Amino acid sequence: MSAPRFEAVLFDCDGVLVDSEPITNGVLRDMLEESGWKLTPQECMRIFVGKAVRDERARIEAHTGRPLTEAWLAEFRERRNQGLLQRLVPIRHAPEAVEAVHRLYGGRIACASGADLFKVRLQLHKTGLLRWFEGHVFSGHDQPRSKPHPDVYLAAAASLGADPRRCVVVEDTVTGVTAGVAAGATVIGYGPPEAGHDAPAALRAAGAAEVITDLAELPRRVA
Repeated sequence: MSAPRFEAVLFDCDGVLVDSEPITNGVLRDMLEESGWKLTPQECMRIFVGKAVRDERARIEAHTGRPLTEAWLAEFRERRNQGLLQRLVPIRHAPEAVEAVHRLYGGRIACASGADLFKVRLQLHKTGLLRWFEGHVFSGHDQPRSKPHPDVYLAAAASLGADPRRCVVVEDTVTGVTAGVAAGATVIGYGPPEAGHDAPAALRAAGAAEVITDLAELPRRVA
């Protein structure tokens, strides 16, 4: 395999590394219905995938007619975390792809998620991926602005001493692709046919330079 053509590779977490979206959105859908907003699983995915629940406060309050309290958010996180601990698995071929890219780039990889840091680390630990990212795990919750703004990707690139314009970002949602493009990075979209990922056409329209449907393709694409 040839030498890398970028300085670093920055991975989203949910939907790229771990198959968390069905679990998280299942909990969210149930709690929204308990609050008075009934959605199908597909509708909940369409509205919330790639977004932080707290950032959708106005929308949730408009549909439920109730304030989105810190107690509600805390219960959501607790129920979500329990579901992840019980059922979370890595995305197909993610462990092999991450190990290969880590080796190819001499460890210059990071995980940059829109989710809260506790969740990101829980998921990476649960799936055995944390060892490849230790010291370089970032949450949009800890930045001035979360995705679709570029802040979390800029922070991840800086931690690796990399120019964001010489980084590749791996994303599966329009929100994430928009963040990567805003950071100046080259974005590779991950758009498999399973639910929970935005369609390849939507990822390209948001600015993805190319789209893959299997993470086994990734090491070759970034080499």
